[in-house]
Amino acid sequence: MPMLEVHDIHKSFEDLQVLKGVDLSVEKGEVVAILGPSGSGKTTLLRCINFLEKADSGRLTFDGEPFDLARVSHADIACIRRKTGFVFQSYNLFRNKTVLQNVTEGLIVARKMPKAQAEEIAVRMLEKVGMADRCSHYPHQLSGGQQQRVAIARALATSPEIIYFDEPTSALDPELTGEVLDVMRQLAAEGMTMLVVTHEMGFARDVSTQVVFMEDGQVVETAPSAAFFANPRQERTRAFLSRIANR
Repeated sequence: MPMLEVHDIHKSFEDLQVLKGVDLSVEKGEVVAILGPSGSGKTTLLRCINFLEKADSGRLTFDGEPFDLARVSHADIACIRRKTGFVFQSYNLFRNKTVLQNVTEGLIVARKMPKAQAEEIAVRMLEKVGMADRCSHYPHQLSGGQQQRVAIARALATSPEIIYFDEPTSALDPELTGEVLDVMRQLAAEGMTMLVVTHEMGFARDVSTQVVFMEDGQVVETAPSAAFFANPRQERTRAFLSRIANR
């Protein structure tokens, strides 16, 4: 049974229909890359799955338990979120808190964890992403790539079953993108389940196990990564990959 399944998600913003019946499935240990042109609904899908946006309709099954996305309770949302992590495009770090405090905040405030235990976990996760030597720094003292690695450490600190990444490198200069992707490759090698909205074709081809290609609020094609890049079935997918390759 998949760890995560979503079925027939619809979402509109006033008269703009952004998601038009999207289905998605993620197995434990998979890295699923969501690709597609800007405006295809990728980020909205991710935000609906993690309840940062409320879907108009659709069903979600997490760890075998079904939920109606339009009617899910606050208690159920809190329960699901305890099992997930989310890494934002723009880092979303607290500007007035140190690196260590950014990672411990959720553990201490939301999970009522003793400070000493939270700090022990935070340091371990910061070591994993190569940021343990920056514990006392503030976000403005870090590069974008360093801030994003802190954000990944924050997501890891809660021991999530799955991490959602929303275009984690799109706000970074090209030379900083690699350090974030290296951390994500390491997590994939360790078996972390990840759902990644990305424009990084190399990461999608080399690291992901499955690719979902979206356009105009719909899934155009889903395939294992090797097959997706080597032999896409849909003409629209072939055109997208051809355009990317010619940039």
